[in-house]
Amino acid sequence: MAGKTFEGLTVGAVFEHEIRRTVTETDNLLFSAMTHNPQPLHIDAEFAGKSQHGRVLVNSLYTLGLVIGISVSETTLGTTIGNLGMENVEFPHPVFIGDTLRVTTVIKDKLASKSKPDRGVVWFEHSAYNQRGELVCQCLRKGMMIRDSHLNTTN
Repeated sequence: MAGKTFEGLTVGAVFEHEIRRTVTETDNLLFSAMTHNPQPLHIDAEFAGKSQHGRVLVNSLYTLGLVIGISVSETTLGTTIGNLGMENVEFPHPVFIGDTLRVTTVIKDKLASKSKPDRGVVWFEHSAYNQRGELVCQCLRKGMMIRDSHLNTTN
């Protein structure tokens, strides 16, 4: 498994994720359509061109999903039980079509479950930066992680 277990995630650890992703018009349009979001800032170039941004603004929920998705292969792939929530989600700078995002993750805290010994909670702080080094997204994600002693093993 590529993901880390509860014990494998140390408070203070920093992950500089190697995957970078350039956001395309198709990414933004498909995500907006699939989530039934008709906001013209995301799907209407003529409307968006007359806005304060002067161009199409990438759907912020797509940005958040991409940021978390980029982190998965090095943190939670196959080792998470599920997300418990996201806090302090911020988008300090907009994301535009053609921006390339890079992501870092810091393990902020963790707590072993007292009632369920097969799991624990880990707080992941994800931060995304565009090609100019501007912070475009940050969130604190709480994930339920499997413990080492409860991994499925085959004999």
